Amino acid sequence: MHIRTAAAATVGSLALLTLLASTAQADTHKGDTALTSVTFSKTTVNVGISEIQKLTASATLKDNSGIKTVMGLKLVSPDGHIQFAKSSTCTRPTSTTMKCTWSYNLDPDDTTDDYFDLRNSSAGTWHLDLEAAAYDGDFYTLDSSVTMKIKRYAKLATTQATPEPVAKGKTLTVTGALTRADWNTNKYVGFAAQKVALQFKKSGTSTYTTVKTVTTDSTGKLKTTTTANASGTWRWHFAGTGTTSSATAAGDGVALK
Repeated sequence: MHIRTAAAATVGSLALLTLLASTAQADTHKGDTALTSVTFSKTTVNVGISEIQKLTASATLKDNSGIKTVMGLKLVSPDGHIQFAKSSTCTRPTSTTMKCTWSYNLDPDDTTDDYFDLRNSSAGTWHLDLEAAAYDGDFYTLDSSVTMKIKRYAKLATTQATPEPVAKGKTLTVTGALTRADWNTNKYVGFAAQKVALQFKKSGTSTYTTVKTVTTDSTGKLKTTTTANASGTWRWHFAGTGTTSSATAAGDGVALK
């Protein structure tokens, strides 16, 4: 569990925290300095409660006089949380261009510094910040135009359908449970009031179709009834949200008797 108190911060951490108050501004530049490309190793990263997820970002910048330096290199969350690059590598493919690659560790439980753990309010759309300076005094500041998503990882418990086997035309009861990572407590917690699709795949086929949509209760649990008209496999599927990943449960095969 994270305990974020002022006393726990190092001097360096306090200096970095002053940056959290800044809000994203429009990109700015002077002269012919240009950002020609930006790519991420993943456009969406789903983070659980303990395992570090790695992300790399690469950018190419150009100026007729050459790029002198690239600074910043940080990812900024919707709530102003900052992830600085763990490592960076820059090369000069030509005299006028520089290409840099940065590596980030997205950690929900960084025991060395609680201030820079992921927290629930940080989930959603992040933007990449950097500043590039050219030899002739031109510059380019990337602030809010390049984005990617960091989401809380969701899980669906194995689907349970009863009775097994079931007589054709009789009622089948299907249950499940949806949870998602809580970055504040490093536990998986029930995800309430979420619409989850109940899907069915008929025996001998390979495609699931949605039979109905069910809403999770206050603890994330799912329960519904349906009519058994064919043998096959039942499963739950959650499409995800802007802050939470999608999830698909392991299916439960049910035969007719």
